[in-house]
Order: sequence, then C-alpha cells, then structure tokens
Amino acid sequence: MSATPSAPFLKRVTPGGWAALAWLAGLLFTALLRVRLPGQETADILAGVVFLRWDGLTMLAVATALALRGSVLLTRRPAAALRYLLAAAVVASTPLSVTAIPFAQYLAVDVALYVVAAARPPRDALRALLLALGVLVGHLTIRLLAGWSVGTTSGLAVGLIAAVAWLLGRSEGQTRRYAERSRVQAAEQAVIAERLRIAREMHDTVAHSIGIVALQAGAARRVMETQPEQVRQALTEIETASRETLAGLRRMLGALRTDEPGDPGARPAGAGLPEMPGLAALDRLVESTAAAGVRVAVRRVGAPRTLPPDIDLSAFRVVQESVTNVVRHSGADACTVTVDQRDPDTVVVTVEDRGPVPGRDPARTGGGSGYGLAGMRERVALLHGEFAAAPRPGGGFRVTARLPLPSGVTAR
Repeated sequence: MSATPSAPFLKRVTPGGWAALAWLAGLLFTALLRVRLPGQETADILAGVVFLRWDGLTMLAVATALALRGSVLLTRRPAAALRYLLAAAVVASTPLSVTAIPFAQYLAVDVALYVVAAARPPRDALRALLLALGVLVGHLTIRLLAGWSVGTTSGLAVGLIAAVAWLLGRSEGQTRRYAERSRVQAAEQAVIAERLRIAREMHDTVAHSIGIVALQAGAARRVMETQPEQVRQALTEIETASRETLAGLRRMLGALRTDEPGDPGARPAGAGLPEMPGLAALDRLVESTAAAGVRVAVRRVGAPRTLPPDIDLSAFRVVQESVTNVVRHSGADACTVTVDQRDPDTVVVTVEDRGPVPGRDPARTGGGSGYGLAGMRERVALLHGEFAAAPRPGGGFRVTARLPLPSGVTAR
C-alpha cells in the first residue's frame, strides 16, 4: 500500500514547527470555547472582561511572540525554548480569567517536553519536567497566597498530561538509542564477518599456493639430474608462487585481527561459483544473476592483466556483493559492471544500476542485512584501496572500488 500524500509533509515538519502548530491550535481552541458555536445555547466559557480589551489582546500577542520564539529555538537550544514556551503559557493565561493555566496554553509546552525527553540526556530531560511542573505549582501557589480562587484539579490534569508527554518522549529516546546501538553493532558484525571471510579465503589461497610449491618441488627433485631445464622452470614457478603468496599475506595479515568471536559462515550469494573466484568468473556471475531476473552487462576497459590472487578475489567479491544488492534491494532489472585496467597501478571496478523499473517493488525483491556496503568498504580498506557507494545523479546507485596493484603486474 502506498503512503498517503500527507506523509512527506509530516516528515518535513520540524519539532519547532510542531510546537508552533500546537500553540496556534491552543489559541484557536481557547477562542472557540468563548464563543457560541452552532447548536449551542451559550458559550462553554464566558470570556473574561480583560480577554476582549486591548490589554488582553496585547498580552495574547506577546505570549504568541514568546511561543514562536521558543519554537524557533527548540531544536538548537531546547532548554531556552522551554523557558520561552512556559513564559508564553503564563502570559496567555492572565487575560482569560481562569483559576489555573489551561491545557490549551500548555500544548506547546507538552510538545517541547516530548522533544527534550526524546533528544536530550536524562538529566536535562528530568530538569525540563521539573521546570514545567514547577511553573504549574508556582502559578497555583501565587493565586493561593493572593487569596484568589485556585483550580487545583485543573492544574493537576495539566501536570498529568505534561508528565505523560515527557514519558512518551523518554520512551521514544530510548527506542532511538537502542536502534542506534543495534545499527552500530550490526555494522561492526558485518565488518567482522567480512574479515573472517577474507581470512578463510586467504587460508585457501595460501594452501593452494603451497600445494603448487610442493608439487613443483617434488617434480624438480625427480628430474634434477636428467632434465635440468624442467628443474629451472619448476624453480621459477616456485619463486613466482611464493612471492605472490607472501605479498598477499603482507597486505592482509597486518590488518586482520585474530580475536574476533564467532563465525557467521559464508554468504549464499556466490552459490554455484568457483570456491576461489576472481574477475575471470564474472561470466558465471552474469548467468546466475540472469536467473534471478536481473541482466548484467560486463564492460572491460584496458588490457587484461594477471592480478595477484588477493586483489583478484577482492575485486570479484565487491562486484558480487554489489550485484547481489541490485537483485535484492534496488528494484532494477539491469546493471552494468565495468572493470577498468587502463591504469598500470590500479584496477577499478564499478557496478551501477538505473534504479527501480515501473511495476517492480524494491521492497519485495529480497531480504538482506543491509550492511554489505560495510563489508565491501572493509575489504577494500585492507588492501589500501578507495571505496565509494552513493546514488547516481540520474537515479539508481553506483559502487566503485579502486584497488592499488603491486609493482610487477603485467598484461596477459
């Protein structure tokens, strides 16, 4: 079901705007109580003699100015804003001939209490509540000491509503803080999961390289006396594999921690792909993504080069995660993968889509934690690369990873 047209407007109204609207609504309600509306024999409350005089209207105007000033300050200086609103409530109650500050004059104060309780530390929130209740008690006490009639029950009702607004704000603040902690923890867990995944992949890469070294060394030992040329070739391959493995280990192991708890396990997004894929496996990724309803166009720029295993794998993982996000979250039916190898010192991979197509609901294309970007950023950072992910100016989303290459990487 689509959102109602008023929802965007409601989201754009600031807390100060809500306080100003509450004050104006209170003024309107106060005026309506003092006039005879259709269907009534008399007004609910008789207008006090001061209410209709110039001095009464002047006090209402001054109170409105104080309330609007407090509304403007509510976001930047909530404590000062609350004092302005409390002063406005007291001033506006004076020409009404009432025995206590009415609820209508405290509506804006209730909004301010909610905002302060939701956004400020507990000590500031409690101080705001005590100040608001203290003004009510002080108003009643002054009337009592002056020998005037006192609306004790009306004051208690207004104070109770103010306390309820404060409690609702506290609940909202606790919910926000819990959501923020959960978001931070989920992002940290995504980084940990990505590091563990990198560690597993690095373990497999090293095991593969050591296996090659062992095979080549065994072959060289068997033919070292009869075929010296093959021995020379085997030693060259051993040296190349060893250097690449050591270089990858230096790039990764210095940044990876070994004390992270738990093992989230591998993500299922790469099912059906080789166990240790690289950019050469993009065609397989295109096929599996097409089966999910998203067309992937692969564009290669520059002369292909043989990349170090860790960089090749990380570039592929960035593409894989980005394409998975397109399938699950974007609502797009196509995306473009660009592998740019024109710069001899870097390899750049870019994944971008044009945004959702009509009739395709992004919210129904799949689940996901929403923290894949954190894992990609961590993976690229471990290789001292640059990562960017942001909406495209014309719609859609773009992910770019720039990975530096060690010296000695040559074209195929």
